[in-house]
Amino acid sequence: MKATKWVSTAVALTLMGTVAVGCGSNEAAPSPSASPSGDAKSTTAPTASTASAKPQEIKINYPAEPPVMDSSIATAAAAFTFISAFNEGLYRIDKDGKATPGLAKDFPKISADGLTYTIDIRDDANWSDGQPVKAQDFVYAYKRTLDPATKGQYSFVVAWIKGGEAVTKAKTPEEVKAAQDALGVKALSDKQLEIKLERPVAFFTSMLAFATYFPQREDIVKKYGDKFGADADKVIGAGPFILSKWDHGQSLELVKNDKYWDAANVKLTKATVNIVKDTNTGLNLYETDAADLTEITRDQLKLYAGKPDNLSNPELRNAYILFQIKKVPALANKKIRQALGMAIDRQALVDAVLGNGSVPSTGLVPAGTSDGAGGDFRKAAGDTQPKYDPVKAKQLFQEGLQELGMTALPKMKLNGDDTEVAKKSLEFILSQWKQNLGYEAEANPVPFALRIDLSAKHDFDMVLSLWGADYNDPMTFLDMWVTGGDFDEGDYSNPQYDALVKQAQTETDAGKRTKAMVDAEKILMEDQGVAPLYFRSRAFLKKPNIEGLIMPSFGEDWELKWTSVK
Repeated sequence: MKATKWVSTAVALTLMGTVAVGCGSNEAAPSPSASPSGDAKSTTAPTASTASAKPQEIKINYPAEPPVMDSSIATAAAAFTFISAFNEGLYRIDKDGKATPGLAKDFPKISADGLTYTIDIRDDANWSDGQPVKAQDFVYAYKRTLDPATKGQYSFVVAWIKGGEAVTKAKTPEEVKAAQDALGVKALSDKQLEIKLERPVAFFTSMLAFATYFPQREDIVKKYGDKFGADADKVIGAGPFILSKWDHGQSLELVKNDKYWDAANVKLTKATVNIVKDTNTGLNLYETDAADLTEITRDQLKLYAGKPDNLSNPELRNAYILFQIKKVPALANKKIRQALGMAIDRQALVDAVLGNGSVPSTGLVPAGTSDGAGGDFRKAAGDTQPKYDPVKAKQLFQEGLQELGMTALPKMKLNGDDTEVAKKSLEFILSQWKQNLGYEAEANPVPFALRIDLSAKHDFDMVLSLWGADYNDPMTFLDMWVTGGDFDEGDYSNPQYDALVKQAQTETDAGKRTKAMVDAEKILMEDQGVAPLYFRSRAFLKKPNIEGLIMPSFGEDWELKWTSVK
């Protein structure tokens, strides 16, 4: 997912565990009721002994504002993080990275052929306004996400459902309606849902914890129309928290939802999230006790080395430069792209700019990603990315210019976020190009939401971007670049690459599937369809009295359901 795809795989995989840390977040949301409406039992929540007289409130510094909180169209980790706080799916990912029942009573009943899932919804599953969650809320959400009019980039995930692709390809309202009626999802009753898949997806239960599969209230969506998900009073959820405030560009507030089915085991009463793009400001807020969690950079990290506040969080997330190949003639030249990628000293980038545990990339897929066959994909693939070589880069650059009939490359813009770290990264990359290629590009730092919007519109020359895994499998990174794909924002196209990805999407032999994905990555890296930079790790400071806070390696940035203040 964007710092966030779309065909299924039939191969079993084990989701990578998340990192739990500790000591040793509607409709114009109503006031929470005085007592919970759900079952007080939970096998994964902290024990009652973690509670105390200490106010159960947490303050978090966060670098980006969610562009929109509509689970049908959200693509950014910032959006998924908040949506997962105030809403919930049939399942929720716990501290061990495993799916645990959320709005579902139990795990699904799966047919012998792996295609049909029958799921009972909790009797005490309610929306934050007290209305019961119904199976029809899931049916409506999935049909809406697939509807081409919704323009959901993540519709491909829901297209795993039988007939889903037909909905996304429908051209007229009549065709859409007919395809939706034939979609393999239906409410067997108010509290029982049936989902039929096109082909077996071994990790589908875990995918039902992903925000794109969350339920939606049809009356609320229709009430707000295009404004749904744009403000705190224009969303509704059935999760542990309520989005009570959203001061755009400044802060957001989550308060405990006492109508949540597991409210008795949610300890936090409030989480205040401040949008803080400058890490020095964030550190000052942390040191003055105005924040309990903040991200830090390399120089700040040295100040807290060896202290209990220090927290490192490796992620299944890569940073890369995306080239607009179709609209920018110079970037359609393979040698120019190769030169731009090869001219960047990635080790120097992570050392000089980041210093937070991030490591230079050796391919597209981050280290630690499962290969779908019980191993690590990076070990199976090896180093597929061209190494830093300024001499070879200069040679390729000149050859590319000659092929283009140019004496100099036009001045292009490199987009990036307007955060402190992103700005420094842009400066570093541009200095490398000037030093090693004699080429001057222009840095274009913009607000996060604008970068996402420009990328989605394919309106850029180059962009410094991040992608985090939606699930622990190489396909979450590889199927982005299939010709015409929803996230092929640079318009990369290679028929051989497409064929290998398609093979991997349907291959049932784990070894053959892994080989197809390895071969596909090698083609993408040889083409430099994108130029990977590093596999990200993040450094944080967390107050030692904050317990049960989960910092996942993929998916959302943090999980608050089981958090408490000691």
